[in-house]
Amino acid sequence: MEMAIRHQKNMKNVKLTIGILCTALVTFQACKKDPAGNSGGGGTTTPTTVGTGVGTGPGGSIVAGTDPSVATTQGFFLDNWKAKTFTTPTSQSLSKPSADASTTVVVDLSQITTKVSNYIFGNNSNPFMGQIVDQAPLMSHITALSPNIIRAPGGSLSDVYFFNADGSITPAPSDAPSTLLDLNGTASAAGYWFGQNTQSWTLSIDNYYKMLQQTNSTGLITVNYGYARYGTSAHPDQVAAHLAADWVRYDKGRTTYWEVGNENYGNWEAGYRIDVSQNKDGQPAIINGTIYGTHFKVFADSMRAAAAEKGYNIKIGIVLTTTNDVANNAGVSNWNHDVLTAEGNSADFFVVHNYYTPYGQNSNPSIILSTPAPATSTMMTWVKTSAQNAGATLKPVVMDEWNIQAVGSSQQVSNIAGLHAVMTLGETLKNQISMASRWDLANGWNGGDDMGMFNIGDEPSVTKWNPRPAFYYMHYFEKYFGDRMVSSSVNGSSDIFSYASTFSSGQAGVVLVNQGSTAQKVNIQFNNYAIGANYYYYELTGGSDNPPFSHNVIINGNGPASGQTGGPSNFDSIAAIAAPVAGGITVIVPAYGAVYLVADKK
Repeated sequence: MEMAIRHQKNMKNVKLTIGILCTALVTFQACKKDPAGNSGGGGTTTPTTVGTGVGTGPGGSIVAGTDPSVATTQGFFLDNWKAKTFTTPTSQSLSKPSADASTTVVVDLSQITTKVSNYIFGNNSNPFMGQIVDQAPLMSHITALSPNIIRAPGGSLSDVYFFNADGSITPAPSDAPSTLLDLNGTASAAGYWFGQNTQSWTLSIDNYYKMLQQTNSTGLITVNYGYARYGTSAHPDQVAAHLAADWVRYDKGRTTYWEVGNENYGNWEAGYRIDVSQNKDGQPAIINGTIYGTHFKVFADSMRAAAAEKGYNIKIGIVLTTTNDVANNAGVSNWNHDVLTAEGNSADFFVVHNYYTPYGQNSNPSIILSTPAPATSTMMTWVKTSAQNAGATLKPVVMDEWNIQAVGSSQQVSNIAGLHAVMTLGETLKNQISMASRWDLANGWNGGDDMGMFNIGDEPSVTKWNPRPAFYYMHYFEKYFGDRMVSSSVNGSSDIFSYASTFSSGQAGVVLVNQGSTAQKVNIQFNNYAIGANYYYYELTGGSDNPPFSHNVIINGNGPASGQTGGPSNFDSIAAIAAPVAGGITVIVPAYGAVYLVADKK
């Protein structure tokens, strides 16, 4: 999705005309449903005594969970799974709420949903961030965020991106036309981007690699597919595939994950419509799934051959739609079926994007927070159905762009966007997706309609690279969610969502989200767990500014400095709230807030 909302910044004369997003996403806003428990597997029994909950084995013994088989939709993205150790945080003791809550969350450690991939916390870079490797505050923030995987070069810009040119000494190839057509056939300047451009306002490909190194991240690269459509050579697909293979060679084994093009079904993409008078291999004016799927095989063959020359192992993803595309009014109909039929199982993984909320709508919190559960589930059902209908083999699924597209009230830079991020991470795990990247690290203010996680420098009176609320919510999820998701269920409230986990070091925890406008008292019960003496938690919620879309995050009572947005600068050293397990585990989840809780093991 590369709407105007995504590229509020001028982007240095990019002049791709952007279409309107498929309205299928609009249907998700009405799909609110009560929370349900996670799926999981069974296990063996070990006689012992449980703390706050019950053992479900013979005689009340604890049932130990068993890891489920790796789902096809996860596949090799779990190959590098890492065990996590919980470190007890510095804590402060506060009065524990009374245990008279009407809402109860039950966590069952015997039911393991999935191992947690390190790659679900990913993010997206883009070329208009500038040469950011010398920006110490931003590098520190990204490192703290721990995305583990960062995509480049940047959404729709990928389809007008020449990694090996600088735009001056080395211009775009001679067979790349100076103008491109929009969906209506109107020509305008191509606005190419260049990976060897070292000017301050853009991010060179070499500095992208340096950013990955500085932030302990790995890469995901989108190669220029649009060139296979608008190129004027005798065989533009082969020329574009050769360019992609040259990038694989230039990469020198640093990047495992690659994809061919960005949202190429969409009428906002370069190459959606081409000038057939300049095309020399008989391609149609409007792209279709068969063309893309056929071209994908050419790209994949060239890229794999380049990798094999040096003994590199790469995985290549193919672009699919997120929702039913039988009548896609924002692009090509029947895309998934035709792509998967034509590509002949040559892809290593499937790529989808999800912007959850209705496009261009001034959505309220209820609409925004009602989307993660149904939209993620529906998306995965559609992808699985697409593969089945095409007779194709199901592959791992990557959601390498996601966010909300609500506008008009600073929703994208708000506390609500942070809560939505928490729920999206949780639903991603529940639906057995093991690689996801949020859009994006930095974008442009545009009156608060800014999907960037960090202030690129144009938010009024706010420090450059200041984190937005979603940063804090995702940071705490990455830090206090374990390495296995386990089952949890909510009784007594449709506003509370729960996402539970265990650490390999033995502790168990749960993340609670309150999507309602009033605080909720919640009792938490851990079943099949030999619980210890204490539990620790953090409360995150918005401030009193710009209700209900606060630009601030309050963490255990600590907020941002006066005049700033986002959260406290000492976010990583704030003391947790500690309380004894004796008498039960009870917390108050703030209105439009979240609680990250971990309980000691015995």
